[in-house]
Amino acid sequence: MKKFVIGNWKSNKDKAAGRKWFSEFAGMYRPVDGLKVIVAPSFICLSSLSEYVKELGIENLSLAAQDVSPFPKGSYTGAVAADMIRGMVDYVIIGHPERRRYFHETSQDTANKMAETVDAGLKPIVCIDQPFAMSQLTALNDIDCDDLLIAYGPKEAMTARIPEQPERVVEAARFISQIQAKRPVLYGGSLMVENIGDYVSLPELSGVFVGESSLDAESFAMICNTVGELL
Repeated sequence: MKKFVIGNWKSNKDKAAGRKWFSEFAGMYRPVDGLKVIVAPSFICLSSLSEYVKELGIENLSLAAQDVSPFPKGSYTGAVAADMIRGMVDYVIIGHPERRRYFHETSQDTANKMAETVDAGLKPIVCIDQPFAMSQLTALNDIDCDDLLIAYGPKEAMTARIPEQPERVVEAARFISQIQAKRPVLYGGSLMVENIGDYVSLPELSGVFVGESSLDAESFAMICNTVGELL
């Protein structure tokens, strides 16, 4: 089974810092078959970093956007349409708990963003959380996409910075698989080098979604290398 490691920089790093990160990461990361690494820089870095990553030639690594507009190109001031980032990224993160918490996004917003993402030929990474998992997952039923990744990220693990116990993650992954069968399920929430093995070894998971620990190139490379060794 293919494994995924996603690094989400959130609202951090400018172009120069991003280039430095990738340069350092390229020197420490050991690519292996079956492991896909996805990094999500900020919007302002995407154009520059997409070219720089191609120059570095890092194997099995793709970029992702951290969000996308629920609307197509047009008169939507401040929005970034999926068509506008095609060619810079392969993936788009949709419905992150922070988008729901701070920007009050709904399950329908998630479905609209996924539809725009798929129409643009990009691959969605849809984030879900309890107690809204059922509505978040069922909202995706009408969208045909073979490349959907589902990232389970409990709010408590992000706000309290305490990872959810592996047994509870297993329960959530099984619940997700009942609604969205055969979709890769990832876990995200307070993951570090020290605890990453407890989660990537769970057979119900297809990978991990890393936030703060992805900001340091060495830590993120160690996480990726650990996952690679467990394949």
